[in-house]
Amino acid sequence: MIFEPDQADRRRRSETEPIRASLAPRIAAFVGDAEERVTSLPGLSFSKLEKPKPPTSYLYDPSISMIIRGKKRVRLGGTTYVYDESRFLLTAVNLPTTTEVLEARPEAPYLSLLMRLDLEAARQMIANVATHTENTPASGIAMATGPATIELFDAVKRLISLLDKPGDLVHVGALIQREIIYRILMSPAGERFRETVLLGTQSQRTAKAIAWLRENYTRRIRIKDLAELAGMGVTTLYHHFRGMTSMSPLQYQKHLRLHEARRILLAENADAVTAAVRVGYESATQFSREYHRMFGAPPIRDVTALRTGVRRRATD
Repeated sequence: MIFEPDQADRRRRSETEPIRASLAPRIAAFVGDAEERVTSLPGLSFSKLEKPKPPTSYLYDPSISMIIRGKKRVRLGGTTYVYDESRFLLTAVNLPTTTEVLEARPEAPYLSLLMRLDLEAARQMIANVATHTENTPASGIAMATGPATIELFDAVKRLISLLDKPGDLVHVGALIQREIIYRILMSPAGERFRETVLLGTQSQRTAKAIAWLRENYTRRIRIKDLAELAGMGVTTLYHHFRGMTSMSPLQYQKHLRLHEARRILLAENADAVTAAVRVGYESATQFSREYHRMFGAPPIRDVTALRTGVRRRATD
């Protein structure tokens, strides 16, 4: 399944252009020569890229991501989200994805922000606010996109302006972050937002299993043991786990292992056998086979192609 911007999104992107144009130089200057920089407001960070970025493994925390300029593709299991300045990306649990920045140039760099979600604050907001939103089809997956409106960007602009006012940042910043949650809740994606956030907070037993796998993905697991840890039956855990992550527990573990192995190969210049062992594989052959199936090439060939692509773009 692929989610892409439509005609309404293109109109919205045009409407928010003045606000985004005012934010772009400020964010670009804040990030400077880095690709990502964390702000002094807890949970808020900015990203900047001057060239498109090839598919890269990325583990999303519960968060809201918005693009100020550019376009991005995010793959989660068999679902692909393509979004730009017209939409936000919402994630309610830790999800291993492959991300790709599609549009970025030195004169018009890709710029985005990520605000980590306070799920307790989101749940309280949902409980306290009576909503009358346009329903969106429920998917069950703990990731979704929604419209990035003028009101939402205005709240973001006010939040960013507080970075120059440390005395107001913590208290007023927290209020604006709650407003951002409110804006998303009241948007046409409100039902999806409610569904997604509640999946990440009320399904505590499934979330417990996800958290355990996130911390112990190198270990061998039995689904029966994982179900006992979560206090659920095997069939129930499997159903809810797949609903939240679009993967079975074993597929989720495999994704975590392979994404981390790819990071090790790229960042640490390790060989395939070393990477396989470090992420929990006992068979290098199985590792190579599953890596090829996920990324389209054996480990060394995939990493070589990625490095070659980076070098080629650097000389364009």
